Amino acid sequence: VQLQASGGGLVQAGGSLRLSCAASGMTFNRYGMAWFRQVPGKEREVVGFILWPGGSTYVTDFVRGRFTIPRDSAKRTMYLQMNNLKPEDTAVYYCAVQQGVIYSSAANPATYNHWGQGTQVTVSS
Repeated sequence: VQLQASGGGLVQAGGSLRLSCAASGMTFNRYGMAWFRQVPGKEREVVGFILWPGGSTYVTDFVRGRFTIPRDSAKRTMYLQMNNLKPEDTAVYYCAVQQGVIYSSAANPATYNHWGQGTQVTVSS
C-alpha cells in the first residue's frame, strides 16, 4: 500500500485548501480512510474518517461545517476539503488507510498501518 499526500501550502485565514491522498497497491473500496494532523509537541489527532464498506463519513467537532472528506473511487483518491481555515488549523496533515476499521477505533492513529508522508498546511492570521 502506498499513499501520496499533496496539496498543502500557505493560506490566509478564511481561505481554502484541498488536500489529496492518492492510493495505490490496495483494493481501494476495502479500506477505511482517515485524515490526521499533528503540530510539534502534540499528539497526532484525527480530523475525520470514512468507514468502508458503507462510506459513512465523520469529521471532528473542531472542523465540522468547515472541512469535508470527499472520496473518488475512480481516481483512487481521498480528499480533505478545508474551508474557512483558521490559524489553529496549521499542522502537518497525514492520510491513513486500514482494512476493517470500525467506528470505535477510527479516531485512534494506532488503528492504521498505512500512512502518507504528510503535507504542511500553514494558515496565517
